[in-house]
Amino acid sequence: MAADRRSRLLVILERDGSACVWCRRDIDTDLVAATTEHLVPKIKGGPSWLENEVAACRRCNGDRGHRTPAEWADECSRRGWQPAIDVLIAVLESFQERVQREGGARRARPYVDSQLRRLARMRD
Repeated sequence: MAADRRSRLLVILERDGSACVWCRRDIDTDLVAATTEHLVPKIKGGPSWLENEVAACRRCNGDRGHRTPAEWADECSRRGWQPAIDVLIAVLESFQERVQREGGARRARPYVDSQLRRLARMRD
């Protein structure tokens, strides 16, 4: 049975830290609510797996809209924020490993590959 959203969020906060992956504000506090955000959107074949989710503040999650992780990371940088590129890459690589191990998410594979290439260039 799959964990509910709140349970997944707690695991993600433990895994990645308690800051928004995009703007780096502390989240899951009285002032800033934490949300789970799919790196590969459901419309692109992204499942609700821990390997496809990061913690984001509600503002960043809403503002990202339909932009890819690399496009939104670029925008965050333009806004003067320091998105956690290493976390994004690690989560997407974990997603790739799960797909290789278990199969599925066929539609998401090219999307993940392209995002990893773009994010790697941003990191270098």
